[in-house]
Amino acid sequence: MSAKVTDHPRKAAQKTKRVNLALQGGGSHGAFTWGVLDALLADGRIEIAAISGTSAGAMNAVALADGFTSGGPEGAREKLHHLWLSVSEAARHSPVKRDPLDVMMGIWSLERSWGYQTMNMMTRLFSPYQFNPTDMNPLRDIVEACIDFECVRRCDSIRLFISATNVETGRVKVFDSRTMTVDMVMASACLPNMFKAVMIDNVPYWDGGYMGNPALFPFHTESDSADTIVIQINPVERKGAPRSAHDIQNRLNEISFNSSLLKELRAIDFVTRLLDDGKLDEAHYRRARIHIIANEAELNPLGASSKVNAEWAFLTHLRDLGRETATAWLDRHHGDLGERGTVDLRTMFQGIGPEHQG
Repeated sequence: MSAKVTDHPRKAAQKTKRVNLALQGGGSHGAFTWGVLDALLADGRIEIAAISGTSAGAMNAVALADGFTSGGPEGAREKLHHLWLSVSEAARHSPVKRDPLDVMMGIWSLERSWGYQTMNMMTRLFSPYQFNPTDMNPLRDIVEACIDFECVRRCDSIRLFISATNVETGRVKVFDSRTMTVDMVMASACLPNMFKAVMIDNVPYWDGGYMGNPALFPFHTESDSADTIVIQINPVERKGAPRSAHDIQNRLNEISFNSSLLKELRAIDFVTRLLDDGKLDEAHYRRARIHIIANEAELNPLGASSKVNAEWAFLTHLRDLGRETATAWLDRHHGDLGERGTVDLRTMFQGIGPEHQG
């Protein structure tokens, strides 16, 4: 297993806080979320009530639930490590890898990779029903091999909510851990330009990022915790106007994949305002306390192409970054959990970016 994150005696003596976790999708950048989860599980001061995940966040969620059911926090850490190692090993012989010059220079993007550029061109010219008629998906094989879905369905201590987009209605569909299957996870991660829509009960589904990245509303009625930690890997803000066709498409995807989350956060802020003004009865409406763990300074410069970089060196780099970010966040904000939110939603919706790390 990966290097152990050790507990500090002072931490062990502090009160355990019960929270919800909201895990965004973002391809290989989901390894940052892996690192955050690894640190939270090792810390010992956090108890997870529920998890909402989309795409890579959904895979992290089912891995955590599987490992937690069979082996507690350490079992969850081991299962997450196994999942990401399997992803890396499966991609070892893929042509989608860094150019040798980028390897020498320590650049993680795949902009100069002929394999990446070929894949990018194919997905723009042809639909997956044309270039992938048999619907081959190595990721599905990895998830099926790594995850025991019987364990996931038996996970009573942590509720899971996995989001996908209903292709026919354009609405979010949230799948519950009690009925979780590999099809539901793959639906949550189904990018429509790469894979055929995943059929569940004769309904086609695409990636959940379009309508719930991730969905927060299940926490309001299905969790006993009012604290939600969003592990954010898609930047809300990116300064300057993109100029290249690639950068324009990347920014469009970021805006699209953040829109549903921002709408839910705006609704939470609206309810909080009404509670503050005495217009809603606090006996019937619970105050949601929102927190965000992110590291935009390190993740933003990586670029969209690095989201398909599955090299072990890159995945462990992101894991370690997630660990460091989560550990620092907990040291600053553990005392806020259960007391107050650490994201100023009103400032966010006045057009000023929130201090995610402050």
